[in-house]
Formats: sequence, C-alpha cells, structure tokens
Amino acid sequence: MNTTITDKIILLSKKGLKELRKSISQLEHDRKKAIQVLRELDKTTGHEERLDRNEKLSILEGIESELADKKMTLASAKLMPAKQNRLQVAIGSVVDLIDKHGHLFRYTIVDSIEANPSDGRISTASPLGRNLIGRTVQDIIMWGNGKKYNQYQLIRIS
Repeated sequence: MNTTITDKIILLSKKGLKELRKSISQLEHDRKKAIQVLRELDKTTGHEERLDRNEKLSILEGIESELADKKMTLASAKLMPAKQNRLQVAIGSVVDLIDKHGHLFRYTIVDSIEANPSDGRISTASPLGRNLIGRTVQDIIMWGNGKKYNQYQLIRIS
C-alpha cells in the first residue's frame, strides 16, 4: 500500500491547532496583499518596475507554497486525545523531570510539527522525547550526544 504525507495523522494540542490556523490566516492575508501589490505593478511599464514585479512574484510563490503546506498539515491534523494514560509517557503528556542538581523541568510531548523547546514543547522525535516515550514515574532518563550525557528522573506525568 502506498502512503503519502497526507495519509499520516498529525496529533496537535489545542494550542498547536490554534497556532497553525493563525499562521494560515496570516499567510492568506499576506497573499492577498502581495497580489494587490502585483496588480499595482502591472500598471507600470518601466524596467525597474518589471524587476520589482519579478521579485514580488517570487515572494508570492513562497507564500503560496508555505500556505499549501500548512493547509495540507491542517487537513491531516487531529486534536490530541484529552485523556492520556497517566502511567506512561505518550504524545500529549506533560512531564516533570528533575536533574542531578535538583532543577525542575516541565515539558509537553508533541508531534515534531508543533515542537518548540523554548516554550516547553518537545518532539517525540527528539532525543529526549524518544527516551521519554513509554517511561513511567521514577524512571531515570539518560540522553546525550555521545560525549555529554544528561540524566533526569521522571517525577510526574500529567
């Protein structure tokens, strides 16, 4: 059976779906604005204006490409299940980890399209995300790049 990218279901949080819809809305607005600028440039005949028009066409193509990608993502996106098995880490889980210095870290496990580590959302495909999936409270999680390893204890799954 042939599978395409549209066959893959992408699980997103409410926040992720909202951000995706907002991004699509902004791109649609940018697209309308770019088309309007191009229509104005069509009324000019100078060489500089034609060069400017080519540049604006390139920008419009980029917007339309990104918009198509995001719409395809939205078409295959589903909201994460509200209730997760709180005994094991899964996509959608919020985990609390403590390092060896006693520092607390809180992460939400999400699909890679929604990942933003600076916002506390890590991908299931990231090294830490892969090590967390399926783990239970009190497990020790080790991950690193081969030279330096980090060690955390999983203290809560919600």
